[in-house]
This record gives sequence, C-alpha cells and structure tokens, in this order.
Amino acid sequence: MTDSAAPPRVATGALFRGFLLVGMSGFGGVMPFAHRMLVERRRWLTEREFTEALSLSQLLPGPNIVNLSVIVGRRFQGAVGAVVATLGLLLMPIVIVLILASLFAQFAHIEAVRGACNGVSAAASGLILSVAVKMARPIRRMPLDLCIAMITFASIALLRVPLLWTLAAIAPLSVALAWHRPR
Repeated sequence: MTDSAAPPRVATGALFRGFLLVGMSGFGGVMPFAHRMLVERRRWLTEREFTEALSLSQLLPGPNIVNLSVIVGRRFQGAVGAVVATLGLLLMPIVIVLILASLFAQFAHIEAVRGACNGVSAAASGLILSVAVKMARPIRRMPLDLCIAMITFASIALLRVPLLWTLAAIAPLSVALAWHRPR
C-alpha cells in the first residue's frame, strides 16, 4: 500500500469505533460500508490506497473485510491497531450471529423465515456489486487494468476456473503491468 504525503493520525479508539460501525452495518456485504468509512467519510485512505489494501486482502487467506481491518489497523497503530480494528469489526457480528443462530434453530421450519434469508442474500449481492462498480471507476480510463479485471471476472464467474488457478495466472501479469506503469 502506498503512503500518501501526510497520512492521517488515527487513534486506536477511532479504529475500534470505525470498524465497530462497519461490523454493525450488515451481514456478509460490509465492504461498501468500509469503503464509505475509510475513503469517503473519515478520509483515512485515498481511493487508490483502499484499492491496494483490498487487493492485498483478497490475496490473503480469510475474509477480505477481516484482512482489510488488519491491514488498516496495522498501518495506523501497528499490531495493537490490527487487533483493535479486527475486534471492533467482529464484536457485534459475533454476538448477533449467536443470537440469530439460536433463533433460526427454533424457527427454521417456517417458510417465511427461509424466504427472509433469501431476501437478505439478494441484498448482500447487490452491495457487493455496488463496491465492484465503485472500485472500477478509477480504472475506467486504464484499458489494461480494465481488461485484467474483465478477464478475472470472466474466468471465475463465467468459466468457473478455480480462484487459485485464476490468481496464479493473472496476479503475476497484473503485478508486472503495475510495476512497469509510470506513476
């Protein structure tokens, strides 16, 4: 992740509260809320820094949003910041999931409950699509980057090439192109 000229100073309490709000914003589709908090509202990261951190998050094992919280927390407050940001992100979802799991176990046989779960899945898909559109804006005038993004999408979503094979093929190409691009 590139450092901006004067990176903002972010306290551990602010990291915790920021990621706590992100974690409470939704289920399975909080990346748009993280983007809004980090780039648009608090301006802790630029659009480019967010995209770079998210790209790294996607290459690492585990949930992207958790990896992003570790990267952002570490950037501003070291190892303590990584722990604090991740704790803030996961605290309320863990509590809520435990409560909902107990309720679902009791009421899963009801058709309306299953229908509500399907509706939530559709909403989460829409949120993920909105993040993809926002992330594509900076590269819309960069034909090679746009081409790599479309090839990656087509490989995984349409051709069903396993993610690991797709990354093994496309990541080195993408890194090489970025390395040789004038800044």
